[in-house]
Amino acid sequence: MTDFEPRIALASLSGESDAAWAKAGDAYAGLALLGGIALDEPTREAARQSVEDRDRTEFLPEDPFAFVGNELERAMDASLDVGFNVRAVSPEPIERAARVCAERNAWLEVNAHCRQVEMCAAGAGESLLTDSERLCEFVRAAKSAGATTSVKVRAEVDGVDLPRLARDLEAAGADALHVDAMDSEGVVQEIRDAVDCFLIANNGVRDERTVAEYLDYGADAVSVGRPSDDPRVLEPVHDAVQGWEE
Repeated sequence: MTDFEPRIALASLSGESDAAWAKAGDAYAGLALLGGIALDEPTREAARQSVEDRDRTEFLPEDPFAFVGNELERAMDASLDVGFNVRAVSPEPIERAARVCAERNAWLEVNAHCRQVEMCAAGAGESLLTDSERLCEFVRAAKSAGATTSVKVRAEVDGVDLPRLARDLEAAGADALHVDAMDSEGVVQEIRDAVDCFLIANNGVRDERTVAEYLDYGADAVSVGRPSDDPRVLEPVHDAVQGWEE
């Protein structure tokens, strides 16, 4: 099931979005996407490099799959739905993580969004947007494990026809697309015209105006990123979405 109420998602923040973070947003959101987390050695090495070179925050547990399961279970007493945003360079870790999510009735979100240089060089994150065949393989792997499957994508990537990619991902079985519109908010309408799957719009969601803009473009829900732990942002976004639904 992709529907959730209220139609506000909390978007994952690497190294920050854990079960405690999800529960803190329980009063405002209908879905929290934990993570992101690197699942395999290439992405884990990329995460380690980004921590060492640029002081980024990353989840680097000894066993990432156990970490996914444990954090999802810790979040289960919240009323919102939960999922996990994951990074990998091949389908097998995606399928394994999706199985962990499916067993807990949680979403699995494939990360085709991260633009860290190290992660893209490893063949994960944003680099997947230019490798639609491999990204679709990831979706099929997640679906084969029985997980509700979302893909987080980014607009304004050179050479990427996002509506066309959205159609490919939907055909591969994606239940939802989580779109970081960057400064091209109209791309949400283009994707809506291309697909029927659940559509979450992200970037700059702060108030009634930004919520209305994305919903007018055809988004089914909106997500909040950096200020996802700030009630001063979440409360007006919540009220705007509730007002729209009424």
